[in-house]
Amino acid sequence: MKAFGFLFKKKFYLHLAIILLLSILLIWMIFRSLDKYTRHGEVYIVPDFTGQALQVIQDQYEGLFNFVLLDSVYIKDLPKGSVLQQDPLPGSKVKAGRNIYYVKIAVMPEQVIMPNLRNLSIRQAMVLLEKEGLKVHQLLYIDHFAKNAVIEQQYQNEVIEPGTPIFKGQAVELILGNGNTRDTLTPMPFLTGMLPAQVKQTLFRAGLNPGEFYFLDHDSASSRVFRSSPSSLPGSYAPLGKKVDVWFRSEKTFNFEDLILQMQSDSLSRDSLQQLINEIYHFE
Repeated sequence: MKAFGFLFKKKFYLHLAIILLLSILLIWMIFRSLDKYTRHGEVYIVPDFTGQALQVIQDQYEGLFNFVLLDSVYIKDLPKGSVLQQDPLPGSKVKAGRNIYYVKIAVMPEQVIMPNLRNLSIRQAMVLLEKEGLKVHQLLYIDHFAKNAVIEQQYQNEVIEPGTPIFKGQAVELILGNGNTRDTLTPMPFLTGMLPAQVKQTLFRAGLNPGEFYFLDHDSASSRVFRSSPSSLPGSYAPLGKKVDVWFRSEKTFNFEDLILQMQSDSLSRDSLQQLINEIYHFE
């Protein structure tokens, strides 16, 4: 009984009450601190930042969100320095201090290093240019024994050395050998039915240059090749480097399947088929 005698003393219960009160107060303070630290219950709707200038966004939402740059891309027709994409998406509910990851529109295009195209074939040069994000502007032929090999590479009519920085998306001229034969002919690629985006690459690979493009139905989205000059009829040839003018018609209003079958059929001669095309659209 003496061992538990303290249970009958008023001082014991007073100390116990003080301990319980301090414990409750400590627990309450801890939870209050956690709520304040985590901003429990405080959520914000993420605005749509796309198209807005980054500096304006940062000034307006400073202290509320942390903006983290993921990438920058150059798009010619969009406002420079504006936000292109964001994560979290607009309308998302987040707490204050959340990271907002974004992709912005670069002020200047990305620069790449000009590759060495010398002594490569047209196809090899085009593959390497495409890999670096560059394009072909035109093919220029000179007297040289290495037919269709790149003799020199130019940018804006001046030689550009390998390793030179150049803006991504730019187009270069390729100086090619003609095999020391000025009147060298190359087979015309079969263009009929091709989409506009396919025509330039196809002509360059054949050693030819794109000329004027004419959209007869004013519907570039659905247009396909209807006619070209020089003609792309089977068995046709054109001089190396020749500019090829192309006419397009909408596949919504013209039956390309029949035209292609007729062009590939042995039942019509080249002359009669060309006459048929001319009659359809009254070409001279």
